[in-house]
Amino acid sequence: MSELLPPLPAGYRARPTTADDLAAVHRLVAACERALHGRAETDPGGIAADLHRPGLDPARDTLLVHDQADRLAARAWVDRRSEVDVHPAHRGRGLGAALLDWAEVRARQVGSAGIVQTVPDDDTAAVALLRSRGYQPLVRSWQLAYAMPEEPVAPAPPADLTVRPFRPGDERAAHRLIEDAFAAWQPRRKSYAEWARHTVERPAFAPGLSSLAFVDGQLVGAVMSLDLPETGEGYVEQVAVRPDHRNRGIARLLLRHAFRAFHRHGRRRCTLWTHSNTGALELYLRVGMTVARSSTVFRKGLADDGPGAGPPA
Repeated sequence: MSELLPPLPAGYRARPTTADDLAAVHRLVAACERALHGRAETDPGGIAADLHRPGLDPARDTLLVHDQADRLAARAWVDRRSEVDVHPAHRGRGLGAALLDWAEVRARQVGSAGIVQTVPDDDTAAVALLRSRGYQPLVRSWQLAYAMPEEPVAPAPPADLTVRPFRPGDERAAHRLIEDAFAAWQPRRKSYAEWARHTVERPAFAPGLSSLAFVDGQLVGAVMSLDLPETGEGYVEQVAVRPDHRNRGIARLLLRHAFRAFHRHGRRRCTLWTHSNTGALELYLRVGMTVARSSTVFRKGLADDGPGAGPPA
């Protein structure tokens, strides 16, 4: 392991992430989000799902950096994609650059053709660092928000369509529907186990706030929701409609039902993320959502230093 550790500024040490570190990593990421956006948006379940990505070896593909007082100062992981977070109190000391170097070295060791990071556009220091290291913009992402001072109207579905909340037993059908719908732009298909960690097995998953649409007993649309109490908002994790039932307004209908459920749950704002490869931005704007902020997916080619064709999943 020692040959993989990056050179760090004096007073810092690095080691791999273990299962016991999840709470500390969540606190670190939450501190970074509060410094940038005024609130935390990441939940422990999302961090745990990232650390269980297929092929990721925590002993070799993750690092935690602690200071002399054993306080977590930074963290990184790399597995086709990568993430680097430095606690606001430890920025400006070279930790981000050191972990970025480590991530690139590790990605080359396993033969990756490129490395990808997603950075909020308002994190100007991180954007500047990536650009200085040869990273190029690849995909744009937007966070959209829907304000709900009053209970949203959820129209009645067409006669052939049944809408209801998610129930136990819907898991496998939802996985197939979502992965089929995402196949047009998603670089790889997620197994049920990987998908479930990000959705139905996540502690924040809210089945009663998730809306499903059926035609003749077959699932044709899904809105999968998370309840993140720390944000005080509703969050839509995934929206999908079966290709042969698109252009019928099913996604808009399901979103309206989810918004109403969140409002009845005490939430007065709901958010979701989408990116430029999905082509869904206009759908969300038509529902009445507005762009709250944006991020950019950056990529650096490791084999030929080129920008590459698309983001790893």
